[in-house]
Amino acid sequence: MGIFNKKKNEAEQEENLSLEVQGNENNEDGIKTELSYHPDWDISVQEKYVFQYNHQKLPALQPNQIAINGINLYTYDDGFVITAFLRSSLPQTISFEVVDLVIVDGDNKPLARKSFEMDLFGELPPNTCRPWRFLFENEYKLEEEIPRNNWKVVFELKQKGVPAQELDLEDSWKEALSAEQKAKLENIVKSLKPLREGEVNFMGLEAAQAAGKGLAVTLLIRNGSNRSLTIENIPLAFEDASKEVVAQAGFQLNNLEVKAFTCKPWTFVFPESAIKKEQLDLSKWRTYVPQNAQVNVNE
Repeated sequence: MGIFNKKKNEAEQEENLSLEVQGNENNEDGIKTELSYHPDWDISVQEKYVFQYNHQKLPALQPNQIAINGINLYTYDDGFVITAFLRSSLPQTISFEVVDLVIVDGDNKPLARKSFEMDLFGELPPNTCRPWRFLFENEYKLEEEIPRNNWKVVFELKQKGVPAQELDLEDSWKEALSAEQKAKLENIVKSLKPLREGEVNFMGLEAAQAAGKGLAVTLLIRNGSNRSLTIENIPLAFEDASKEVVAQAGFQLNNLEVKAFTCKPWTFVFPESAIKKEQLDLSKWRTYVPQNAQVNVNE
């Protein structure tokens, strides 16, 4: 789950708070919640009956617990909507800022993932359960097909930083690199400092100038977000040891994909016409996207 605010005895409750991602057991012991409808919801008698029926089937909570339980899923052309109960057994009112949700199938395989701002949800009273609707647009799907049944919704407990990145090589690179070169790349990736959540960066690996062939610069594109990125085109500037921009060019990448939490090496060749200096000092160098330049990246 993302960020939430607690009222009263905040320091005392922090250590004892726990999260239940999904409960299906008929646990007779524990705390039974009461239904709490948002004051702005206009609910028909039939809807109330459905909510009450589903609420009665929920397992009891342990003290100081927050849980989410899915009720139904409705698909449409632009995505799907789930209705779920947000439940709390805290002895004080709670309000959510953001909740991070994942839809999984019966084998706990992620099907969709999205963060939701909860400004409109309001405050959840102590020991209560409130129905809420969550819209997942198609762009948040991880799988093309979302089953109407055999799914559940869980809180995503985000880690500090991101998971260890994996090296993802294009097929052309897999064929061109020797086993030794692949191992070297793997070791470089393992030694890197973890990215911040959502961070995407370019790390220099190698730069070499060849007569008549321009300047070849190999970068490691690192994706620290939980979604794949496709890069259409990118402008790059290159500085040698003089700290002067000695080459600058734009590169068409034809929707190069960098999957979530992976890194991919790619070589950018600056043509001779883009190089402003005859003899480059490559003892130190860096390449970067020029300020105010436009990069076309799709998620």
